[in-house]
Amino acid sequence: MDELNLGKKIQALRLERGLSVRKVANLANITPSMLSQMENGLVNPSINTLRAIAQVLDTPLYNLFKEEQTPDMVVHPETRLVIGSPGEPDVHYQLLTPDTKGDIEFCMMVIPPRCSSYRDSKSHVGEEVAYVCAGDSVVLDLEGTPLTLRAGDSVRIASNAAHVWHNPSEVTVQVIFAITPPTF
Repeated sequence: MDELNLGKKIQALRLERGLSVRKVANLANITPSMLSQMENGLVNPSINTLRAIAQVLDTPLYNLFKEEQTPDMVVHPETRLVIGSPGEPDVHYQLLTPDTKGDIEFCMMVIPPRCSSYRDSKSHVGEEVAYVCAGDSVVLDLEGTPLTLRAGDSVRIASNAAHVWHNPSEVTVQVIFAITPPTF
C-alpha cells in the first residue's frame, strides 16, 4: 500500500471534498480509526473496503491505483499559479509550491499600497504562518486585534481565526504564507 500511496490518495480526495474522517468512515461502513490508519499507511484495506471508500468519495476505484505524474519540482516566477491580476491595483496571490497535493503549501500575497486582503475579516480551515518579506509595514487584524508587522516579522494564524490584512503604506507589501492543509 505504501508504494501506491493509497492512504494519501484517499486522504487527498476526502479533503478535496471537505469530508471528515468520521463522515467517510460512516458512509463506507468502516470505523473512523480504520480509515485513519489507512490514510497513514498503517493498514492494508480489502478491495471491497476500497470500493466502498471510492464510492463515498465519488471517484472510480482505478483512480486510487493510478500512478501520479511527478510535477516540476521548481516553480519559476513566470510559471506560478496566480489568483487575481498582478497588473491591477488589487491584492493577488501566487502559489509558490508546484501544486497543492502535499501536506503544506506556500503562497505569496502581494498587497498594493492602501489596499486590504478583504473588506471584512475571513476565516478558513488550516493553520498558517505568515512572513512579511517586503514593504514598509502591514496591519493584520487578527480576531479583532490589530498587529503591525514590518519586513522580517512573522506571525502564526490559528485555523479558523478571523483575519484581514491592510496595507496602510504607499509601498507594495509581500507576505509569504505556509499553509497546512493546502487551501489555495
